[in-house]
Amino acid sequence: MATIKDIALLSNVSASTVSRVLNNDQSISVQEETRLRIFEAAKELGYKTIYERRITKRTEKKNLSIGIVLCQSLEEELNDPYFLSIRQGIEEELKNQGINNSAMFRLYDMETNQMVRDLDGILVVGIINDQALIMISNHSDNVVYVNHSPDEDLYDSVIIDFEKGTERALRHFLNAGHREIGFIGGVEREHLNHAKVVVENQRLITFERIMEKEGILNQDSIFIGEYTMASGYELMKKALNNPIYPKAFFISSDPMAIGALRAVQEAALSVPDDVAIIGFDDIEMAKFCSTPLTTVKVHTKEMGKTGVKLLIDRINGRKMPLKVTVSTELIIRQSCGVS
Repeated sequence: MATIKDIALLSNVSASTVSRVLNNDQSISVQEETRLRIFEAAKELGYKTIYERRITKRTEKKNLSIGIVLCQSLEEELNDPYFLSIRQGIEEELKNQGINNSAMFRLYDMETNQMVRDLDGILVVGIINDQALIMISNHSDNVVYVNHSPDEDLYDSVIIDFEKGTERALRHFLNAGHREIGFIGGVEREHLNHAKVVVENQRLITFERIMEKEGILNQDSIFIGEYTMASGYELMKKALNNPIYPKAFFISSDPMAIGALRAVQEAALSVPDDVAIIGFDDIEMAKFCSTPLTTVKVHTKEMGKTGVKLLIDRINGRKMPLKVTVSTELIIRQSCGVS
């Protein structure tokens, strides 16, 4: 690649003069003959100015073809805004990067692997089965997984630390003196076209570990359903039907927590005086609940944006896989009862 020094040597002027002329520095005074000689030398050597390189790079980005593979059905995405927010982050960053050619696929609709051919890169949102993983990775070296890290030695990924987020919520309860803490959560599933396989839920595993360490684990206080508002409502009703129920609940998604909040209120109980609640996600609705919801904030849009940046970096030649962990934070509102 030609340099400023190469052009200076060919045009018989100083390197500083070449740099200022090529970058259209209006303060420099040179003869027109000299200016033309510099531009002719630059053209002969194939040198591009910074402006030309930026235009080329922007044009190359616009021509990139990016696939977004969603492991969730439309119904699942609507029931749990967590994944919708990740997708919105991806779409926003693609737009910011000037990439206009993208296609969205839902895994359960992908009947053939022809759908992921001829793409410059692929972003996969969610947990997928090994078979689907192979199908996708066989058609592109540029794949980034968001909210899942199937193999950090092979693939780029963007995840959150569910363990640390869960521990932060439970420590808040424990420090407030709660010893009867319940868990309401959904089933984590690995997706493959129309099939789903139940996988470990890191939030539940962390809850059980911490409660056991504290000597207060009660398996009867763990309620598992689906990641929906309706399921959170039904599970909390079930919990409250017991003669003795936990006075605090960690709930592994905000939609479930909002449903649970409604069940507590229908039982003529008060949040947080009778039952304290901490959710997970910090969806927009959380702060507008009748009792604003304390929750573990997940920066879902940032996860999507980071996935796009990793993918572009991959397309530009990086070979070493990267695993990025996006931090969480506990947002204190009224539902937990302590500040």
